[in-house]
Amino acid sequence: MEKKFNEEILNSLAEGVLTVDKNFKISFFNRAAELITGFQKDEVIGQFCKYVFKCELCQTQCPIGLVLESGNDIYEYNSSIEVKAGARKPIRLNAAILKNSNNEPVGGVISFRDLSELMKLRRETISPSNFYGIIGHSKSMQEIFGLIQEIAESDATILIQGESGTGKELVANAIQATSLRKGKQFLKVNCSVFPQNLLASELFGHVKGAYTDAFKDRPGRFELANGGTLFLDEVAEMPLQTQIQLLRVLQEGTFERVGESATRKTDVRVISATNINIKKALEEGKLREDLFYRLNVIPIYVPALRERREDIPYLIKHFIEEYSKIYKKDVKDIDDDALEVFMNYSWPGNVRELENAIEYLIVRSKDNKNISLNNLPSSFKNTPAIQHPEAVQELRNDNTSQLVKLLEKHHWNKTKVAQELGIGRTTLWRMLKNFPQKEED
Repeated sequence: MEKKFNEEILNSLAEGVLTVDKNFKISFFNRAAELITGFQKDEVIGQFCKYVFKCELCQTQCPIGLVLESGNDIYEYNSSIEVKAGARKPIRLNAAILKNSNNEPVGGVISFRDLSELMKLRRETISPSNFYGIIGHSKSMQEIFGLIQEIAESDATILIQGESGTGKELVANAIQATSLRKGKQFLKVNCSVFPQNLLASELFGHVKGAYTDAFKDRPGRFELANGGTLFLDEVAEMPLQTQIQLLRVLQEGTFERVGESATRKTDVRVISATNINIKKALEEGKLREDLFYRLNVIPIYVPALRERREDIPYLIKHFIEEYSKIYKKDVKDIDDDALEVFMNYSWPGNVRELENAIEYLIVRSKDNKNISLNNLPSSFKNTPAIQHPEAVQELRNDNTSQLVKLLEKHHWNKTKVAQELGIGRTTLWRMLKNFPQKEED
C-alpha cells in the first residue's frame, strides 16, 4: 500500500524520475520520464540504465556510479539524453543514493527536467548581428552562429581554427554561453606560453616536491573545471608528451597529477583553438593524429577579416560606439573616404587590428564627430592594400547585371549596396558613373 502511494506521488511530478538497483538496472520509471524520453515504463524496467537513458555524462562517468563512489549527491547538472526517436534532448539532472532501512546503499535515483523549451527560447532571443559579443552580418559568420546554436545541446569536443585576431576566443565564449554547461566553470589555458613540465602541471596539477618550486600540492585546470568547460588555446603548440596525457583525459576522463601515482577522474568538456596550419602540423609530427581526431569532433573555421569584408562597417560602428563611451568622446561615424581605406586594407591582424585602429583614432580625436581620411596615420594609409575586393572585380567582369540586381534589391540605397559588397561609397560611386540616377529610399 505504501509503495503504491509513493509511486503515485512520483508519477504526479513534472520531473522525470527513475531509480536503479545496485546492478544499475532500472527499477522505477515515472510518467514524466516516459513523456520526456518517449519510452514506456514496461519497455525499460529491468534494462541497464545506460542503454535507455544514454546521458552524455554516462560516456565518461555514470551519475549513479559517481554518487555511490563519492557519497556526494549531484545537483542541477546540465547534460543531454538520447530519446527513443533518436534525437538528443537537453536536460538538467539530480542524482542521489537510495538506502534501505539499515542505511545501506541499494541503488540510486535520478530526477531530470526537459530543457528543450528553455534552449529554444534562448536561441530566439539572440540578435542576428551581435551574437554574444561577436559582430557578424556576413554569410560565413551567420553560418557560425547557426552552428553554435545547433550544437548547444551537445557536449562534443570542438576545434576552432582561424588566423590570429579573428575572434576564436569569442567563439569559444559563445559556445559556452549557449551550452548545457552554461553557468559552470569555464577556464582558459594558452598552451603556447608554458614549457612542457609547467604545462602538464597547469593542466593536471602537481604534488609537493614533484619538481623544483613545487612547495605544495596544487590542483590543475582539469580538476578545477570539473563539471564545466576547459578552453585550450593554441592547442597545437602543446608538447607531444602532454598531448598523450590530454588524449587519455579525452578518452577515459582520468589523469594523474605530476609526481603522483593516484588516478583522478574528471568530467570536463574541451574546446580548443589553433591558428597554425593543422595539415602541416600533422605531416611534421608536431600534432598527434589521434589527438586531432578527438579534438576535432565539431570543427569551426573562423574566417579572416579580408574574407568577410562586408562585416567591416558594422565592426567599425560597434568599436566607435564602444571606445567613444570608454574615452568620453563624441565620435559618431566614419567618412566615406576613410571607410574605403578600411574596406580595401588587407587587415593581416584581422578584427583585433581593426579594433586597435579604431581605439587609436578615438583616443586621437579632438572635436571631430566623424573619423576622416586626415585622421588616419600615414603608416596605415601607406601599407599594402587590396585595391579591388573580389566581389567588385566579379561585378566589373559581369558588366552591370549583378550590380543592377543589387541596386534593385536595396531600392537603389547606395550605402546598403556598398556595405553588402564590402566597399566604400566612393568606390561604388565610381562604378555607377554611367548609371541612370534614381532617388534612394
